[in-house]
Amino acid sequence: MDISVVIPLLNEEESLKELHDWIANVMQVNRFSYEIIFIDDGSTDNSWEIIEKLVKANSNVKGIQFLRNYGKSQALHAGFAKAQGNVVITMDADLQDNPEEIPELYQMIVVDQMDMVSGWKKKRYDAVFTKNLPSKLFNWAARKTSGVKLKDFNCGLKAYNKNVVKNIEVRGEMHRYIPVLAKNAGFQKIGEKVVKHQARKYGKTKFGAERFIYGFLDLITIWFLSRFGKRPMHLFGALGVLMFIIGFAFALFLGIDKLFFNPLGRLITQRPQFYLSLATMIIGSQFFIAGFLGELILRTKDAKNRYLIKKELNLN
Repeated sequence: MDISVVIPLLNEEESLKELHDWIANVMQVNRFSYEIIFIDDGSTDNSWEIIEKLVKANSNVKGIQFLRNYGKSQALHAGFAKAQGNVVITMDADLQDNPEEIPELYQMIVVDQMDMVSGWKKKRYDAVFTKNLPSKLFNWAARKTSGVKLKDFNCGLKAYNKNVVKNIEVRGEMHRYIPVLAKNAGFQKIGEKVVKHQARKYGKTKFGAERFIYGFLDLITIWFLSRFGKRPMHLFGALGVLMFIIGFAFALFLGIDKLFFNPLGRLITQRPQFYLSLATMIIGSQFFIAGFLGELILRTKDAKNRYLIKKELNLN
């Protein structure tokens, strides 16, 4: 199969039929073998009923329905697990991503042999102060922190070599940082393509200003995981040993001072330096134990389901 189109969605009943017809037309014109995987992330409108109708009308359409809303990252994870195409395209269901970009994205993966290509919505039709400016600030911080030189991390329109989506773990709210996850996994050929951004035609956005706050918090998380995720003892152990040594040095100084230089002075326990040294050694020990526990967790981590699927349609 040439292409898998993975589309996570939440309450997008007005746009699904139009989006399906648009994608199907692009695939037919370019003679691609394809599948469209809709992942209904707990919609409360008629989105799933429309997906059922699309599955019956087109054997290339597949559907996954979550038991409740788990988030875009979990929806992408489920879609990636089921995708069979050599090239996997992700896009949003709100018609703001243009399916006409798919052939060129496909060529960049197959012909140019890129591992992934991220869309860049250079010209946006969003509010300047509530979306555009915060998005620019967020993308700047993501570039500086991750080392991945993309201008638009938030764009939902992306193309992947199949090997990429089968070898990365998209969890939590990390869908914004799939390029960083790919880079950390060893996929270095990450490109970018200017894509058309279209104004929302139906409904309203599911993301508010809080997504930028969560995005920055996730950025800190992924920075930590990329640096120390496989070796937590290198951070916590080093901090623990350093703090323990500082605390022990304070305690040793107090002991020598009391024994040799000021035997008739105040008791050691009456000096504030004693409590500073004690607290520092305790905190240092706790850091070291945290690193040790982190190493144990890495070796015994389980793979529990992060979402529950209610129904699947047309999936093997």
